[in-house]
Amino acid sequence: MMTATLRLRPLRATLAAGLLMAMTATAAPAADQPGEGVTVVPLKSSIAEETFQTLLVMKALEALGYEVEPIREVEYAAAFIAIANGDGTFMADHWDPMQVDFFHNAGGDETLYREGIYAPQGLQGYMIDKKTADAHGITNLGQLKDPEIAALFDHTGDGKADLTGCNPGWACEKVIEHHIDTYGLRDTVTQNSGSYSAIIADTITRHQQGEPVLYYGWTPYWIAGVLVPGKDVVWLNVPFSALPGAREDVDTALPDGSNYGFQANNQRIVANRAWAEANPAAAKLFAIMQISSNDISAQNFKMREGEDSEADIERHANAWIATHQNTWTGWLNEARAAAE
Repeated sequence: MMTATLRLRPLRATLAAGLLMAMTATAAPAADQPGEGVTVVPLKSSIAEETFQTLLVMKALEALGYEVEPIREVEYAAAFIAIANGDGTFMADHWDPMQVDFFHNAGGDETLYREGIYAPQGLQGYMIDKKTADAHGITNLGQLKDPEIAALFDHTGDGKADLTGCNPGWACEKVIEHHIDTYGLRDTVTQNSGSYSAIIADTITRHQQGEPVLYYGWTPYWIAGVLVPGKDVVWLNVPFSALPGAREDVDTALPDGSNYGFQANNQRIVANRAWAEANPAAAKLFAIMQISSNDISAQNFKMREGEDSEADIERHANAWIATHQNTWTGWLNEARAAAE
C-alpha cells in the first residue's frame, strides 16, 4: 500500500491580514527575476500523486525569483476558500469541471484566477474486472440494479456490491452517491469511502486473488498501469448522463459515444486573482504551463513502485525539466516578458 510520505506543513489558521501586501511588495526586481521579494504559498490536496505537478510549478516560480514556501496540504473545498481569501497563492490540481461548485462557492472569477490547461483530458468513471465482465456480459453500471449481478461484487456479506469510491471532500463521492440514487442502485450498491490509497490497495489485492472488483478510477493515475483497461479491467457505461448541482444538465457522453458518467476533466492551476493581477509573470506562467497526462501517470507509477519520498519526487521533477528544457526555458521567457 502506498502512503503519502511527504511531511507537509498544515495550513495556517489565517494569513489573510497583510498577506497580499507581503506577496506583492517588490524592490526593483531584476528583469530575469520579476518575482524577487514576493512570497508564494502553494496548496495541494492529500493526494500524494499531485505533488509532482505542484513541484514543477514551484520550481518555475523559483526560477523567476519568487520565494516559494513549502507545500501546505488542505482538501479541495477548503483550498479554494483559502486561495480566494489570500491564505494561499495557488493550487496546481483544480479538476475542472468536477470542482466547478467549489470554484463558484469561493467567489469564482471575481476572487480566483484560472487561465489555460495544465494537464488535459483526464477520464474518470467506474471499472470492473474483465473476467467478471466477460463471464456475465456486464457493460453498464445500471445492470447492478439486478441483485444477482450486484452480489458478484459483495465482499462484506450484505448482498450489496461494494464499490471502491472516493475520499469525502473530493467532489467525486457526491457524484457517485447521486448516481446510486438516480440509477436506482441504493438497494444493491454501497460506496466505500475513505482513504483512496488504502481502499484501492485492497481492491488491487482482491483482483490479484481472482475476486471480482468494482471501483471508481481516473486518469492520469498509476492504477491504469497496474489494472490495465482493456486487459485487466473494463470501463462501465452508465444508463444516462446524471450529474448533481450546477452540472445537472450536462451531457457526459464522450466523442466515441461512451458514457462513463463523468465529464472528461482538465487539471488547471487556480490562484488568488488579486495576487495574479499584481504578479503578471506568475499569472502568465500559470496560463501557459502544460504537461501530459502520460507524464503524470508515469511519475505516479514510480511512486507506486516505491519512489515516493520527498527526494524521489524532487528527482522526478528535475528529470522532467531536463528532458523538456527547451519548453521549460520558453515558459520562463514568456513569463518574464509579461512582467515588462
